[in-house]
Amino acid sequence: MLAGLVAVLLLWVAWRLSVRRARKAAEATRRGGRLLSLTGRVLVGAALISGVQWLALAHPNASGWAKLAALMVPALFASWVLVRALTVVSNEDQLRGRRRR
Repeated sequence: MLAGLVAVLLLWVAWRLSVRRARKAAEATRRGGRLLSLTGRVLVGAALISGVQWLALAHPNASGWAKLAALMVPALFASWVLVRALTVVSNEDQLRGRRRR
């Protein structure tokens, strides 16, 4: 009976270890997929912005306002993203809006 109990315990431990390994592998796969997805979106967005800017600046009949808008609008979005990413927020600011349970 003791041998059977030890065998069951060993099977349970082996099962738990395999579950942990599988979770780690799945999480690593998700992280890699997120990175590739983010990289793809960044490249497509940059190509789109560069294409619009090139069209606005290279077109012979483009007005000064169109050229200014083609340069300023993407710069404003980029600035907004950088400021949001680099702004330090304390934990107190985040907890004020939430209820504590």
